[in-house]
Amino acid sequence: MASTKFMGLLLAVIHVAMSKVEVPKISLNDGNQIPILGLGTYGSAKDIARMRQAINWAIEAGYRHIDTASLYGNEVEIGQGIADVINRGLVKREDLFVTTKLWNDKHARDQVVPALQESLSRLGLDYVDLYLIHSPESEKADGTSANIDYLETWQGMEEAKRLGLAKSIGVSNFNIEQIDRLLANSNIPPAVNEIEVHPSLTQTDLVAHNQDRKIVVMAYSPFGFLVSRNRPSAVSLRADDPALVKIAQKYGKTTGQVVLRYLIDRGMIPIPKSTDQNRQRENIDVFDFKLTRDEIETINSFNSNTSIF
Repeated sequence: MASTKFMGLLLAVIHVAMSKVEVPKISLNDGNQIPILGLGTYGSAKDIARMRQAINWAIEAGYRHIDTASLYGNEVEIGQGIADVINRGLVKREDLFVTTKLWNDKHARDQVVPALQESLSRLGLDYVDLYLIHSPESEKADGTSANIDYLETWQGMEEAKRLGLAKSIGVSNFNIEQIDRLLANSNIPPAVNEIEVHPSLTQTDLVAHNQDRKIVVMAYSPFGFLVSRNRPSAVSLRADDPALVKIAQKYGKTTGQVVLRYLIDRGMIPIPKSTDQNRQRENIDVFDFKLTRDEIETINSFNSNTSIF
């Protein structure tokens, strides 16, 4: 007869298998595959302390894409969580898609690869799947402007890809003019542009511009002011807005799930942040419904060009 301990472990494995969501993937312009929903990890010191456990919960739920940055100060904890799930046999390294970012004080060409190597050391990985320039602005260690052209920075990014330290490379917070200038002066085009997108900041033109150029848009802060206590007067959208509630009730979903699906149906990759196990499961449960064009336009109508930041 099986021991109680063995049966408990077996039931736990069965529970994980039954509750896990399969996240679809799409191709980047370099041929690599990226899951169309990721786990955002930017947060407070309290969030960092919970990050190792949060990574374990997220992988159990079906997340395979983890988005971090050197700026977030959580690469060590994320690396510990990744080591946990690999050691537990839940995934192999090649099953995961890990994104991290180059901070503004490492924009000189010869700083890029060493900065990535430092991130890899903290993460405990040999490579990342995606490395992004966090911002087009460069600065010195003291926060003052360094006046380093992001075209120089991109040369370092291309080197990181050639060395195999990053499978794909891209940018974050780049506008239309910056994207076009980069495309005109690079050997390897950016695969991704990670920008702030949510119902109060739809970024329609910038999103379309990237997509027309085969650059995938990752959407950070996807819930916008739905989860923010600091709602400016320009923003009318609330989680209990009747229009959102009506859509959510139609599909048997929460308004937050509707907003995530809205971004996916616009062709973007949302990266909702949560260190709460139940919320993680809720956020990833968005692949059994699809919004209509009219519903997408309804949510677009909430745009007020207002940034969380």
